[in-house]
Amino acid sequence: MKALALPLLALGMAQIACAQDTALQVKTEQIEGPTCAHIPTWQENAQPRPCHDSELNAWVQDARHWRDERRVRTGLNEAEYRDPALAWTQTSFIQPQTMVQDRFFYDPATRRYTVGRYLDDLTRRYGGIDSVLVWPTSPNMGIDDRSQYDLLADLPGGLAGVRAFVKDFHDRGVKVLFPTMLWDRGTRQQGTPDPLALAKLLTQVGADGINGDTLDRVPHSFRDAAKAVSHPLAHEPELTPASDEMLGWNTMSWGYWDYGFSPIVSRAKWLEPRHLVHVSNRFNHDHTDDLQNAFFNGTGFESWENVWGIWNGLTPRDAEALRRMAAVERFAGSFLTSPDWEPFAPTLRSGIFASRWPRPSGTVWTLVNRNHYDVDGRQLALPHRAGLHYIDLWRGEEIQPQTQGDLDILTFAMDADGFGAILATESVSQPLLDHLKAMKAHGDRLSSYARQWQALPQRIVPIAPSPAAATPPPGMSHIPSADFAFRVNGIEIEGGNDEGVDVQYPQEASARRYHDLSIHIPSFWIDTTNVTNAAFQRFLDATHYHPADYHNFLKGWIGGHYPAGWADKPVTWVSLEDARAYASWAGKRLPHEWEWQYAAQGTDGRDYPWGNEAIVANMPMPDKGRTMAPPADVNAHPGGASPFGVLDLVGNVWQWTDEWEDDHTRAAILRGGSHYQPQGARWYFPQAYRLSQHGKYLLMAPDMDRSGTVGFRCVMDGG
Repeated sequence: MKALALPLLALGMAQIACAQDTALQVKTEQIEGPTCAHIPTWQENAQPRPCHDSELNAWVQDARHWRDERRVRTGLNEAEYRDPALAWTQTSFIQPQTMVQDRFFYDPATRRYTVGRYLDDLTRRYGGIDSVLVWPTSPNMGIDDRSQYDLLADLPGGLAGVRAFVKDFHDRGVKVLFPTMLWDRGTRQQGTPDPLALAKLLTQVGADGINGDTLDRVPHSFRDAAKAVSHPLAHEPELTPASDEMLGWNTMSWGYWDYGFSPIVSRAKWLEPRHLVHVSNRFNHDHTDDLQNAFFNGTGFESWENVWGIWNGLTPRDAEALRRMAAVERFAGSFLTSPDWEPFAPTLRSGIFASRWPRPSGTVWTLVNRNHYDVDGRQLALPHRAGLHYIDLWRGEEIQPQTQGDLDILTFAMDADGFGAILATESVSQPLLDHLKAMKAHGDRLSSYARQWQALPQRIVPIAPSPAAATPPPGMSHIPSADFAFRVNGIEIEGGNDEGVDVQYPQEASARRYHDLSIHIPSFWIDTTNVTNAAFQRFLDATHYHPADYHNFLKGWIGGHYPAGWADKPVTWVSLEDARAYASWAGKRLPHEWEWQYAAQGTDGRDYPWGNEAIVANMPMPDKGRTMAPPADVNAHPGGASPFGVLDLVGNVWQWTDEWEDDHTRAAILRGGSHYQPQGARWYFPQAYRLSQHGKYLLMAPDMDRSGTVGFRCVMDGG
């Protein structure tokens, strides 16, 4: 009997752990609404019908019971939400992730941060932002051994420059977050634990918070580190906190939600109404579902448009919807943290869903129309109270109710896939009048704004011809003219096969990942090897070249000279501008990408310069340590020669070729891959050893762009 008692006890404890009785459908980060609100498919053998008020009330009571018990079970701590230094997180509704390479944020021509221009653009297009996540790391991180902390310090102007642009954001009322990548275990070791290293850095620059990339919670150690340096920091995991207990110190999070006809309820927001979720759907071209579900939950939106250098701009309709949604949420922010929030408050029309947000000063309803058609007419029936004003916060006007017995009937219009917001209040304040005036100025229906998404056009930066070679130039290989089948694809980790990913060649209508073009290539000469340290030293001695910014220039050289034994190694830590300066001095130019590929591949479409098999001996051995070793000598692997005798093409150092730009991003196409392979995460800059692949390297400024794995070779036009 004793042996049987322990299993029975364990079974009993398991039943206690799951003892809560609820019909609530709770998924990882979302709670499904009442089943009656669901539109059944024909396979479900059920008839659609509107919900009865009694069903909605029963669902809310069940959800509240589940919430009350869940909060007790998890011991949810409210201290962070009561901290005045973190109160801003509760109303930080609109937050973009901003790539530091965005040309609206940093002007490479003047070498200045342009925070004002960046914010003015967002205000013009969708009403501005409340906080910003500034992103200096991936997708470039891992091209060399610089860690996430090194890249932050490498931003133009160093940490003083970062502190200055953080202040520029603060002067406009915008809070600033930076990311942490706990997966970054393959680059240079810091010697300081991540929580303390980041807390100290963010204290230096005056930042306000941490976004935990790929994390389902920012660990408690980061909260402790912030307290240790006496600098309050908000913590925002990319994913909903892994356990409900972690809501106690992760006051914000991102939401990746699945949608049906009826809205979902955010699990994190329901458990702690002061927790703010930013709904994120980075590659979606239509954000109707995202915005409607965020508005229904009284929470925020990640207005992320520059996604790893791929521009996924908001459509005019989404931008206008976001402008109005944000304006309502900012005005009604104190209501949207109400502990008495009632999702699925009763409405009069099928497909119209409402959340009710009561406070002593009044009540707000946020409504969404999930129908794909306009719904005008009677929308809400509310208990009659003499002296109440009903304000349409979305359209900017007061509504005169129709009183029927003890009910006030509110009639107003809602756009197809649209929004609504109602305030019931006893007094009309000046801030309310100001809000109504601002909303009235945007009175057009959302249907008047274009819904079609369009890719942002890209341009290739021209490369001027070089002087023609009159005689065979030394150290160069001749490449005959040809009609070349140029087949190549980008290896970006994200973006799939969406339009706008990778680059747009002049023969293409838009950017895309896969390219197959026929190009006539006139004859040219190409350096047989990459430019060496010794060759670059001769250039410096002859020209006394001075880059505009010396940071990271020829990093590893000592006193203006390369170290002993480095003469025949490819020069690295040179920017695209540095390489162009050398090429001009040498009477050459940088190659177009298709010229590089033709010189490496010939006309038979081979996978590698030497053939179709990956032969280890034809490339340097991969360097997988956390501290990057120098590259191999340029002539160390003669078996790697191309059909034209060109050496050192693959696996030693990346090589600069073409530059591309659109209105927001500059990028260079790198060819050949490198010897350095940081380990432990798939998010590092990927390698492209095959001749049918290229890397897209985002450009910001020479000090950031220079890398210990990027070199170059030159070409000269044929005579």
